[in-house]
Amino acid sequence: MNEKELCLSLARADEEEEVIRILKQAGYWDDPDVWRCYGDYENNFATIGNQQSKADAALVEKIINSVDAVLMRECLRKGINPEGGEAPSSINKALDAFFGIYKGRLSNLTASERTKIAGNIMLIATGMKSNPSYALIDKGEGQTPKRMPETFLSLAKSNKLRIPFVQGCFNMGGTGALRFCGMHNLQLIISKRDFQIAKSEKDETKDFWGFTIIKRENPEKRTKNSVFKYLAPNKKILMFKAESLPLMPGEYPIACINPMEWGSFVKLYNYQLKGLKTLVIFDLYNRLSLLLPHIALPVRMYERREGYTGHTLEATLSGLSVRLDQDKRDNLEPGFPSSSNIKVMGQEMKILIYAFKKDKREKYSRDEGIIFIVNGQAQGFLSKSFFTRTSVGMSYLADSILVLVDCTEFDGRPREDLFMTSVMIF
Repeated sequence: MNEKELCLSLARADEEEEVIRILKQAGYWDDPDVWRCYGDYENNFATIGNQQSKADAALVEKIINSVDAVLMRECLRKGINPEGGEAPSSINKALDAFFGIYKGRLSNLTASERTKIAGNIMLIATGMKSNPSYALIDKGEGQTPKRMPETFLSLAKSNKLRIPFVQGCFNMGGTGALRFCGMHNLQLIISKRDFQIAKSEKDETKDFWGFTIIKRENPEKRTKNSVFKYLAPNKKILMFKAESLPLMPGEYPIACINPMEWGSFVKLYNYQLKGLKTLVIFDLYNRLSLLLPHIALPVRMYERREGYTGHTLEATLSGLSVRLDQDKRDNLEPGFPSSSNIKVMGQEMKILIYAFKKDKREKYSRDEGIIFIVNGQAQGFLSKSFFTRTSVGMSYLADSILVLVDCTEFDGRPREDLFMTSVMIF
């Protein structure tokens, strides 16, 4: 098969075994010469293996990368240098400037407006109910085949370090999910540069789709650790020309049928989301809402595993704060949420307190009592048992209260000291 046929075969595969069979048929799986070390670093397991400790948190990092890609697309389309003085100085300002979202709050949009914007980012469940794969699609800036080793497939690069309106900055968001992808940690990446951006760039691969597969190779007799590698014959990303690819979801249960003209498609094969394998618009939707309380851009979630029935198999993820705002009449006590701003050691925190009616809290969180947020993403939790401590003296409210603490305005050093880059939940 040619490069395009290989790419589409891998995109439509839903099981590790099928991916391996396709790569063997193409002559790649067992050929050590066509695999390149992730980040061009042979000891990359020391870095990649020390990322997220939970699959749901690692999936959140993927979503954040897609949000960043869409914000970057809008910035570059307007001819603004993302690192320059004309670029928005925060995510909220970027959302206002690029999408007309007042104060950057999704709650200021109608449900239909949020769903329309969610067409930029999609999360699709495919394969088996018990062992699904997940595809994340974004219509963001996209990457050229030439740029992919320096972006998707790099480690410890400062790609976003000086861009103030994106969430990711540690260049680790692409690797945390790998360890949760089946037995061989297989992940597919397909990308094409947005043509509106590419037309002003000097890159001989800007009109091509690029794709690769990442896998984990086990330690050999003379090596101590596994090595993550990606498919790159002759050290180059496989590429081909096409106006569009049938990668966008269609009517249930079809996952890949509608045309995609640019952006990125990432597939996590047999992703191990323990306890979250029911219909994606239920448990996974609720969990991602909690982990992304103030998500910058909404995400459209699609259930495309066969065997499901229901009124709808799609939903728009807009974050916990929007859910609570929509449902507050039925679920919150009168007068809530309550808000306040406090400073601790010169660092400002914005606090939202939600007091729930009897037996309503469990719809929104599990054991979490206090959620710490940076740029819309949960960075850490304190259990609701915190309120039962003698020093706190609020045990009677432990099952009825949820507190969101926004630490976005923290200075760099205090934020680094409080939130570790390798573990999101503490």
